[in-house]
Amino acid sequence: MTRFWLPIATASAVVLSIGLLVSRAQNVNVEVNLRAPSIGHLSLVSGSSPYPSGCEGQQTGTDYLNAAVEPSVAVDPTNRRHLIGVWQQNRWSNGAADGLLTAVSTDEGVTWTNTFAPFSQCTGGTFARASDPWVTISPDGTAYQIAVVSDASVVPQGILVSRSSDGGFSWSFPVTVVQENMGDDKETITADPNDANYVYAVWDRTNLADAVPAIFSKTSDGGAAWSPPQTMYYAAGGSAGSNQIIVLPDGTLVDVFTLYPGTGSTSFIAVLRSSNHGDTWSGPTIVSADDSIGVVDATTQAGVRTGDGIPSSAVDPGSGAIYITWEDARFSGGQREGAALSKSVDGGLTWSTPVQVNQIPAVQAFNPTVAVDARGAIAITYYDFRQATGDASMLLTNYWQIVSSDGGETWRETPVAGPFDMLRAALSVRAYFLGDYQALVASENNFIPFFVATNSAPSFIPSSVFALPTARRGSTAWNGHAEINHHPRPSSVRLGSKANRKQSMSLIK
Repeated sequence: MTRFWLPIATASAVVLSIGLLVSRAQNVNVEVNLRAPSIGHLSLVSGSSPYPSGCEGQQTGTDYLNAAVEPSVAVDPTNRRHLIGVWQQNRWSNGAADGLLTAVSTDEGVTWTNTFAPFSQCTGGTFARASDPWVTISPDGTAYQIAVVSDASVVPQGILVSRSSDGGFSWSFPVTVVQENMGDDKETITADPNDANYVYAVWDRTNLADAVPAIFSKTSDGGAAWSPPQTMYYAAGGSAGSNQIIVLPDGTLVDVFTLYPGTGSTSFIAVLRSSNHGDTWSGPTIVSADDSIGVVDATTQAGVRTGDGIPSSAVDPGSGAIYITWEDARFSGGQREGAALSKSVDGGLTWSTPVQVNQIPAVQAFNPTVAVDARGAIAITYYDFRQATGDASMLLTNYWQIVSSDGGETWRETPVAGPFDMLRAALSVRAYFLGDYQALVASENNFIPFFVATNSAPSFIPSSVFALPTARRGSTAWNGHAEINHHPRPSSVRLGSKANRKQSMSLIK
């Protein structure tokens, strides 16, 4: 086992590359909550690792101590100032993390209290590692978070759900949704906004001989029991991965996913529909081709692991309009990733032609995330390299938010964070990694980005989770350079063979 031992101090400054002092982080015992203050506009959510030394047991790979990655956040429908976020803490180079941490805010993201659910040994659970955190809150205020867990082999071994009835400050011992050593992975969880009894879980099953099907389970009794896993969609020789369920105002479930049909050179963004709480599902409706190619450092061609092939979706709670965004290189003729957006106003039956929404098309943009508020306004966040300098010793990265009040016709862009150095991030499968997804939610008064950025050296914390409670003003200038990915990996290549499907779709790694 190799660990990146970054010395832990009782108090140390965490500084973004822009030079903003954002917090003083404390090393705390795993039983103690960490209160993170807001400095300026950004709120620091995560600090140094609270885990006891050696809690993960004997492992192989590199443990990036204090690295926080891959966040998810949910807003409480009973009190939209109340937020719950989750993320991976202490990311391993070969998959998953020492554990998942939780943060609770009761003031729309200004201050946060850190807690945890007992998924892994480091947080009181039984498995060595946990990954792919996702959180949701039912209309009665009950919170649920889901995780994929594994032991030292790093092969996904189960999917667990933990429940909180006190707003996320304490969590139950997890219920096992599935444990079968079948590579069950890339899970998400969605509470039904119309009925607090129903919560839905969906994931990919990667260890079958000829396919990666989409798998579904639900609880209809508020989390006491989960239904036996059922196959939602099975494409022989193909894959149905990166699933996320959204619920329309009329109760229809829409599963958004990436489909490789098993033949041809193209994969697709697609949806399935269910009108009976997931008991039966329609066949796939194609939203668009998925023309993602991945992201690299344009200077060194070093890989950056992002959410290519992982769509983000949201529904307008009033009109029922659905929005899906994803990485796509079609707008540059396959030279670089951009942020694509497509819309449906008929429940997912038909879809608009994708449009590019990242505001500087000449540079790579990635990990787009979408949310819609109660007024129908749309927000999308994404990273890009518009301020990268070509210096091979750093990769300056920014995080942005765009908002549209006219259904996506026009956008207003504001800065969220950066520039920060991507090369400070943990390495995962030999690529720099902040997460296969980031998070964004509509609170009572604002859109709240919940995201990961790196910290400046010599900080002992490579990357932290931040929130932006209030939109900030600042420069959105571009330094004029253009970028080309000279080593594209089209989705059809990544997903087209059995070996590639397992490598790409089973990325607990």
